[in-house]
Amino acid sequence: MNGCDLIGLDKAELADLMALLGEKPLRAKQLWHWLYLQGARDFGAMTSFAKSLRAHLEGEGYFVGRPGTVRDLQSVDGTRKWLLGFADGNEAETVYIPDMDEEGGALCVSTQVGCTLTCRFCHTGTQLLVRNLSAAEILGQFLIARDALGEWPTPTDTARKISNVVVMGMGEPLFNYDNLAKALLILMDGEGLSMSRRRITVSTSGVVPMMRRMGEELGVNLAVSLHAVTDDLRDRIMPINKKYPLAELMAACRTYPGLSNARRITFEYLMLKGLNDSMADAKALLRLTQGIPAKFNLIPFNPWPGAPFETPSHDSVKRFSDYLFEQGFSAPIRRPRGQDILAACGQLRSESVREKQSLSKARLAAGTRDDTEHTGQRA
Repeated sequence: MNGCDLIGLDKAELADLMALLGEKPLRAKQLWHWLYLQGARDFGAMTSFAKSLRAHLEGEGYFVGRPGTVRDLQSVDGTRKWLLGFADGNEAETVYIPDMDEEGGALCVSTQVGCTLTCRFCHTGTQLLVRNLSAAEILGQFLIARDALGEWPTPTDTARKISNVVVMGMGEPLFNYDNLAKALLILMDGEGLSMSRRRITVSTSGVVPMMRRMGEELGVNLAVSLHAVTDDLRDRIMPINKKYPLAELMAACRTYPGLSNARRITFEYLMLKGLNDSMADAKALLRLTQGIPAKFNLIPFNPWPGAPFETPSHDSVKRFSDYLFEQGFSAPIRRPRGQDILAACGQLRSESVREKQSLSKARLAAGTRDDTEHTGQRA
């Protein structure tokens, strides 16, 4: 454990570290509080530690990590997006969405650099998977947001600027379950960041084998990116459906641990013009999810350059929503947030990737010109 980032270590690992340094167990608890209750970013701030211990930690190469902030953008609607850089040069994005009607807001967290799912409607999904994020990198997104919003020490009341965490950013969370679980267990610890599990929602595209495990071990809320009511359409727009078709996915939803009317599954339903936005689709959606305590989140398609789909009309989306409400289900229409900074659903990191691709092409073109000029001089 020599010379490592202390962020992302759980309580047992911090206790082992302090024992290795010959310190009492109390020091591990104090260190936990400095990291996750006070938000300390360096050992100098940890004033309950002797200077000798602080110097020892630093001398042995331990540090309090944070992702680097490559870019910090704010939308006209208050949404804020951070492009974060990691030690190996890779980047991911996290988004803070303030609530328009009350205090607080949701932090949308990423779990992978890129994505492996290749959903046809998602611009993020056009970017190849690079790697999983570590527990420290997942947790670091929350810490960066707390730093930026000035929310240290951890608030003791319910009035928090970050009132909810949604794991709906880049990547498929259940393909990086171990790192996700470790980060969320630290996030939920009552002696530190103290985020209630009822305030955390993890969204999956349908990794059926991991859903039950997550419910049993973490007890967080489940959201399912559904987007289609037939296997034929879902196969076309979400290739993961070929591995875990709707019958298997719905069976996993019905047996999700802790499911009740007070703790419903959120079915995210991206509405695509002429494909899944008819009244027949609305009725089929209720048949498909029959018997599951459910609520629906209707998302009009967010267009991006070259996208093969169109956004449905407002009237068709409203008819769809009204029908579900009439049948007794919550079915709000998600208002696009942060579109001017490409922070809306399915748009994460697309801007930074385009910039890098453009820069790469420019460098390649410049290199070609240099070679041509040099060849001409030799001739």
